Amino acid sequence: MSIKVFYDNTDFRLRGSRKVIRIIDKVIRKEDMVSGDLSFIFTDDETLREINVKFLNHDYFTDVITFNYNRDNEVNGEIYLSLDRIRENSTEYEVSFKDEVLRVMIHGVLHLTGYDDKDDREKERMRAMENLWIGEVKRMYDEL
Repeated sequence: MSIKVFYDNTDFRLRGSRKVIRIIDKVIRKEDMVSGDLSFIFTDDETLREINVKFLNHDYFTDVITFNYNRDNEVNGEIYLSLDRIRENSTEYEVSFKDEVLRVMIHGVLHLTGYDDKDDREKERMRAMENLWIGEVKRMYDEL
């Protein structure tokens, strides 16, 4: 297992990253999968928009883009996260920045474990799983 956190175009550093990595591994295991090589890359709006345009042909800002390189039940991938969008979303939804960072990280992992959010029903299911995990891991993360 190799879950790593990287930073691009930002001074942000994920506080308690080792604990967060253990949480992410737990999410993966609870979905009956195993952790392989997984990278979280924290960056800014413009970088994520460029990735969105280049690889997905979407010309808009987003909070997370997930690239799935899974092999069988082994989770492998890259999850790019826009700190600008995460900050804006935390204000809009009136949640802490820390909780929104966790939510978006979990959201990316859920994509890699088979969840999708293309229609309203799938979005509802994914949001329920995010909330479940936020509730379960918030206790651990709050100890940081």
